[in-house]
Amino acid sequence: MSNLFEAILESRGITGRDRDAFLNPSYDARHDPFLLPDMERAVDRLEQALSIQEKITIYGDYDIDGLTASTVLMDSFERFGFPYVDVFIPNRFIEGYGLTVEAVEKIAATGSTLVVTVDCGSLSEREIVRAKELGVDIIVTDHHNVAPVQPPAIAVINPKRLLQDYPAEYENLLLKQDSSYQGKIYPFLDLAGVGVAFKLVQALQTRLKGLADGQEKWLLDLVALGTVCDVVTLVDENRANVYWGLKVMSQTRRPGLKALMVVAGVEPEAVNARSLGFGLGPRMNAAGRLETAQYALDMLRASDGSVALEKAQLLDDMNKKRRSDQDKILKEAVVQAEKYRNDPVLVVSGKDWNHGIIGIVAAKLLEKFKKPTYVLEEMGDEAKGSARSYGDFSAADAIRAADDIITKGGGHKLAAGVTLPTANIDAFRKRVNDFYRDKGLFNQEALLLPKADALAELSDVTEELVEKITSLEPFGNGNPQPVLKTESALVVHQRRMGADAQHIKIEVQDGSGGSIQLLAFNAPVHFFVEPGERVTVWYQPDINEWNGRRTVEGRLLHLELK
Repeated sequence: MSNLFEAILESRGITGRDRDAFLNPSYDARHDPFLLPDMERAVDRLEQALSIQEKITIYGDYDIDGLTASTVLMDSFERFGFPYVDVFIPNRFIEGYGLTVEAVEKIAATGSTLVVTVDCGSLSEREIVRAKELGVDIIVTDHHNVAPVQPPAIAVINPKRLLQDYPAEYENLLLKQDSSYQGKIYPFLDLAGVGVAFKLVQALQTRLKGLADGQEKWLLDLVALGTVCDVVTLVDENRANVYWGLKVMSQTRRPGLKALMVVAGVEPEAVNARSLGFGLGPRMNAAGRLETAQYALDMLRASDGSVALEKAQLLDDMNKKRRSDQDKILKEAVVQAEKYRNDPVLVVSGKDWNHGIIGIVAAKLLEKFKKPTYVLEEMGDEAKGSARSYGDFSAADAIRAADDIITKGGGHKLAAGVTLPTANIDAFRKRVNDFYRDKGLFNQEALLLPKADALAELSDVTEELVEKITSLEPFGNGNPQPVLKTESALVVHQRRMGADAQHIKIEVQDGSGGSIQLLAFNAPVHFFVEPGERVTVWYQPDINEWNGRRTVEGRLLHLELK
C-alpha cells in the first residue's frame, strides 16, 4: 500500500525536497508582493489616498473570484483606516463583464477619485482614459490576458505582464529554477484575481497600520474560495493559500460563510476544495447568473447571523432555480446538438436561454458529445454565447477566425464568449467548424480520457491508502484527485440505479483477492457490463460511510472490456 502511495507521488514528480514542501505547504514561503509589476506605485497611491481621506471605489466582478477579491479589499481597507470605501459590482445583464465607460461615469458622479479594480481592467484602455478625463485615478489588479502596451492606469498589477516581458523565463507559469531573474521578478504567475488582491493587502501591511502581520491569514477563507472556484492551478502559492484557507474556513468568523455552509450541507470541520467548488461556489454564482451578484456580496459582508442566513437561503433558492432553468435549456440543446452530430464543433442556439447559464450548458454538452461547444442565446437581432473547449482547439482563436461576422468576442483557449447578429449564427457555425478542420486535429477524444497515476492491485486499495491520498488535498486544476487503474478485473455484481436506471454500481475483484465497488452517475452505455465479464477500470478511491460502516468505494471514470 505505501508503495502504491509512493508510486502516485512519483508519477506527479513529488519526490526529494519537493515531497515535504508539497505535503506540508508553508504559508510563510509566500513570495514578496513587491516583485509584482507596479506594486510599489499602487501602494504609494493608496498611502496618498489615506492621508487626504479620498473616497475609493473597489470595482469588482460578478463571479466568485471578483466577489471574494472585493471583500478581501473591503475588509482590509476598513482595517487600514480608509474612511470612504464603496464596492461597485457590475450586473451581467446591464454593464456586462469588466470596466465600462458608463460604470466609470457613474462612479465619478459619486465623488470617488480612486478606483481599484479586481479581476478585470487589464484591457480597459478606453475606460481608463475616460476615468482620467473625469479626474479619477485607477489601480488595476487582475490576472487575465494583458495588452502589449499597458493602459494609462496609476498601476497595472497583473502577474501575466511578466509572461509577456520575460517569456523564456517561465515554464507552466512558474519561474524556471535556473533563471537569472530569481528574486527579481514574481516567480508564480497563475494567481486568481483574489490572489492578486491579497498580494496588494500584504504589500500595504508593510506601510500601513491597522492589520498586524499574521492577521491577514483570517482573509484566507475568501482567498481559498475564489482560488478554487476560478479553477487556477493549485500549485505553489495557490496550493498554500487554499491549504491554509480551508483551515480558516473550518473556523471562519464570517456569518455569511457559516450560513452558506449550513444551507449547502457542508460540515465546517470536513470542508475541502470540493465543498467550495461544488457546494458553496454554485450558490454564490447563481445570484449573478439569474439577477445580480450583489446578493452574494451582501452575504459575504453580513455581520449579523440571522441576516447572513436569510441571504444564504436566498442564494440557495436561486441555485435551485438556476438548476431547473439549466436542465430545461440542456434538454432543448441536446435535441438540437443531435442534428449537428457530424460537426466536430457544436454550435446551438435558442430564444430565452439565459446567457448567465449557457456556459454551464456548454460544459455539459462538451461532456456528453466530447466536442468543443458554443451555446448562444437569441435575443431578437442579437445573439450572445459562451463556449467551452478542450484539447488542442482554442475556443477564443476560433472566434477570432470569425471576426468579420461577429460583433465582439474573446476569452481563453478553453472558455470564451461571443456576441453576433442572430442572422449570422449559421455562418458562424460553418466558420468555427472550418477552423477546426483546417487545424487538422484528430483523436481529440482520447485527451478526455483519465490518466492513471498508478497501476493498482485491489488488495492495496485500503482505507489507509485513501487517508494518505487526502494528504495531497486540496485537489483541483493542476492537482487532480489521483486516479488508479486496475487491469483484468472480474465483474462480480452489477446494480442499476436512478429513475431511468441511468446510474450504475459494479463490484469487481482481481487476482490479488481484493474487491471494490465502483459507482458511475449518468453512465455511458458501455459501463453497463454484466457479471462474469473482465474489465480494466480507471477510478478514484474514496471512503463511503453508511449506517456507521466505512468502506472503500471508487468513482468509476472509465472502463474497457478485456
